[in-house]
Amino acid sequence: MPAEIADGALTGPDGGSDGGQGGGVGGGVGGGLSGSRRGDGRDDRSRAGGGEDGPEAPVPGLPVPRLSVLGVRHHGPGSARAVRDELDRIRPDLVLVEGPPEADGLVALAADPGMRPPVALLAYVPGEPSRAAFWPFAEFSPEWQAIAYAARAGVEVRFCDLPAAHSLALDADPVRRDPIGELARAAGYDDPERWWEDLVEHRGEARTLDVVAEAMRAVREGHVAEGVEARREAYMRRTLRKAAREGFSRIAVVCGAWHLPALTPPALTPPAPDGPDRLPSAAEDERLLRGLPKVRVEMTWVPWTHGRLAAGAGYGAGVAAPGWYEHLFTVPDRPVERWLAGAAAILREEDLPVSSADVIEAVRLAEGLATLRGRPLAGLPEVTDAVRAVLCGGDELPVELVQRRMVVGERLGRVPDATPMVPLRRDLRDEQRRLRMKPEVMAGEHDLDLRRPLDLGRSRLLHRLALLGVPWGTPRRARSKGTFKESWSLEWRPELDVALIEAAVWGITVEAAATARVRDLAGGAGLPELAALVERCLLAHLPDALPYVLGRIEDRAALDGEVRHLMGALPALVRARRYGDVRGTEGLTGVTESMLARICAGLSPALTGLDEDAAREMAALMDGVHTAAALMGGGRWLATLAGIARRDDLPGLLDGRIVRILFDAEALEDDVAARMARSMSSGNPPARSAAWMEGFLSGGGLLLVHDPRLLATVDAWLTGLSPEAFVDVLPLLRRTFGAFPAPERRMIGRRVRSGGALRAGSPGGDEEAGYDDGLAAGAVRTVRDILGRETGGRL
Repeated sequence: MPAEIADGALTGPDGGSDGGQGGGVGGGVGGGLSGSRRGDGRDDRSRAGGGEDGPEAPVPGLPVPRLSVLGVRHHGPGSARAVRDELDRIRPDLVLVEGPPEADGLVALAADPGMRPPVALLAYVPGEPSRAAFWPFAEFSPEWQAIAYAARAGVEVRFCDLPAAHSLALDADPVRRDPIGELARAAGYDDPERWWEDLVEHRGEARTLDVVAEAMRAVREGHVAEGVEARREAYMRRTLRKAAREGFSRIAVVCGAWHLPALTPPALTPPAPDGPDRLPSAAEDERLLRGLPKVRVEMTWVPWTHGRLAAGAGYGAGVAAPGWYEHLFTVPDRPVERWLAGAAAILREEDLPVSSADVIEAVRLAEGLATLRGRPLAGLPEVTDAVRAVLCGGDELPVELVQRRMVVGERLGRVPDATPMVPLRRDLRDEQRRLRMKPEVMAGEHDLDLRRPLDLGRSRLLHRLALLGVPWGTPRRARSKGTFKESWSLEWRPELDVALIEAAVWGITVEAAATARVRDLAGGAGLPELAALVERCLLAHLPDALPYVLGRIEDRAALDGEVRHLMGALPALVRARRYGDVRGTEGLTGVTESMLARICAGLSPALTGLDEDAAREMAALMDGVHTAAALMGGGRWLATLAGIARRDDLPGLLDGRIVRILFDAEALEDDVAARMARSMSSGNPPARSAAWMEGFLSGGGLLLVHDPRLLATVDAWLTGLSPEAFVDVLPLLRRTFGAFPAPERRMIGRRVRSGGALRAGSPGGDEEAGYDDGLAAGAVRTVRDILGRETGGRL
C-alpha cells in the first residue's frame, strides 16, 4: 500500500488503506483448477509469451494455473507468518505482490546482504520530486516475507498493482469504510486492534486466513469498486491473465485482503453469468484501463523507519505499534517475558531501579490481566499496564520512554550500495562515511569543535545540506560562547531522500549543489538576505560562491539608499567576520566599514516621522547595528548616536533607547537621571513618557535596582499620573516590565515596597540616608586590595 507525499503528510493514494485502520485484513484462498500437469506440478508445455494488451483469457490448450490469493493485512506479523508458511507449502513458481510494477527491476536487491528493513520503494516524477509515493516494507510485512521467500527459493517475483506512472497522475479516492472495524464490531469488540491481535497476531495460523477471507467477502458483499480502486483491481486481474499466458503453473498473489474478493473466484476463468460473484471480464478491464493519464516515473529503494510505519504518522496502512509487531514476529517463543525483560533493560539504562523480581511480577500481572479480559495471550494493553504498575510504579514518564523506544521503535533501515541513487545522494553517502556520520532516526545531540578538522568537515556538510533544503541537522544553542563551538541535533527522516532528489538539479556533489543553490538565491535577494547568505556561505565553506555573493552585496549597497536595508544587513556580515581565523575565509572588513559609514551618515534623517510600528522596527535595527559596531570598534557609531540624542523630535521609544545605549557605553553627555526626569516630566504626554521608558529599560531592569535615583524618578512619574492617564499607559508598562526576568521584577518590587531606595533617590535623600564614611572605609580598602591583586598591583 503506497504512501504519498502531500503537504508533509503521508496518505494513501486512494485516500485510505487497504483495510481501513491498519491496512487490509488477512485471508487465504487456494483456487485449484483442473489441468494437465506433470508429476512435479509443472505444465506439460513450456511457458507461452504474451503481452499486457491482450484482453483474452489464458491461451486455449494451456492448462489453467493453480492460483492462490493470500489476502493479508499490511504490516501484520500474524499475516506474515501465515504467508511464509503457506508459500512453503504451495511452492509457487511465480509470486505476485501488491506494489508498482516499475519496481520489478529492483526486487532482486531485496536479497542483497546490505538490505535491512524497514525500507520503502520510492517512486517520483523527475523534475517534480514532490510528486512521489512510498511503498514501505518491514520485517513483519507479509509482502516482504513473500519477496524473501522468492529470493530463497529462486522463484520469480513481480509487483501487480497499478503502475506508479498512473497512480501519481490520478486523483486520490475518498476514504473508504473501515472493514476491520466492521468485523470487530460484528464479533463484539469495541477495539479493532484488539480483535485483530486476538484472531490473527497471537495465532498466525494458516487456517485463520481462510476464516478471515470469508469474513472479508461478507463485508464487501454488494460493494462496487470505483475510481482508482477499480482501476487497481483491474490491473491486478490483467497481471494474473498475463502470467497465465506465460505458462506459470502455480501463482501466488499476496495483496491486501480488501482486494481478495476482486481476484476470486479466480480471475483467469471466463466471466460467470451476471450475479453477485461476477467479476469484470478481460475486455471490461481493458476498457477501464485504456486512456489512463500517465507521467514518467523513476524508482529506487530508500531507508524507512518504524515511526513512519505508525498509523499516527499519517500513513493510511500503518499500524499502531510497529515495534510491538516486530517483536511478535521475531520472538515467537515467550514474547511477553522477553518484551518485559527488554523494557526493564531500557529503564535500567536510565538509572531506574528495576529488579528481576519486578520483571517476574510484571509477567504474572500481564498474564492475569489477559485471563480476566478473556484474551488468548497478553497483548500490548496488558504488557503496558504491567510496565506502568510494576516496573514504573505508576509514573507515566518512564512509560512514555518505553512507548517511544519499544512500542513504536525508531529503527532505521538500510539499502545496499547497488541501489540506484541520484549522484547527489551517492556523494552524500560517501561524505557520511568519510566524516563518520551515521544517519540515525533517533534525534541525537552533537557538539562540534571547529578547531578539529573532522568536526569542521561535519559542520560544513550540515550547513551545505541546510542550504539545499535537506535539514538533517538542526542548530542548537552551544554551551560555549566561543565561535569555535557548534551544537546540532541530528535526525534522519525518510522525507530527506525526497528532498535530496529535489536538490539534485543543482549539482552532483553536495558542495557543487550548495554553490549553485547559493548563486541562485543571491540572484534575486535583497541586501539583508544577501548578508545572511554570506554568513551561510562562510559556515558552509563555499569559496566558489562567496565572491559572487560579495559582488552582489557591493552592487546592491551602492544602489540601495535605504538605511534600514543597510542596518539589517550589517550584523550578519560582522558576525561572518569572526569566522575568518577558524574557517579559513577572508575577512569582510572593507565591505562592513563602508556600510557602517553609510549607516551613520543616513541614520538621523531616517528617524524622522516614524509611527509606533516603524519606531519599534528601527529600535530593533539599531540594537543589531550597535552590537555589530561594538565588534568593529564603535567610536563612529556612538558619536552619531550622541549627535542624534540632542534632538527633541524623536519618537519616545527611540529617544529612550538611544539614551540607554549611550549610558551603557559611558558616552552620554548629560546626567542620566536628569535626562529621565525631563523625558518623564508632566509636560510630556503620558504615552510618550511610557514609550521613552520602554526604550530606556529594554536593556534590562537591573538599572532600576542599582540606581535609586532612576527608580525614584519612575515612581514619582507613575504616582503623579491621573487615573485616566494610568489606564492609557498601562499596556506599555505591562509590556516593559513583563520583559524583565522574574528575579529582576522581584528585586524592583522589594525596593519599592521597602521605600528606602525611593527616599535615597529623592532630593536630599543622600543626607537623610545618613551614610557613615568611616564605616564604609573598611569595605573600600578590601575592594581596592582585590582589584589591585587582579590587575597586577595597579589601581
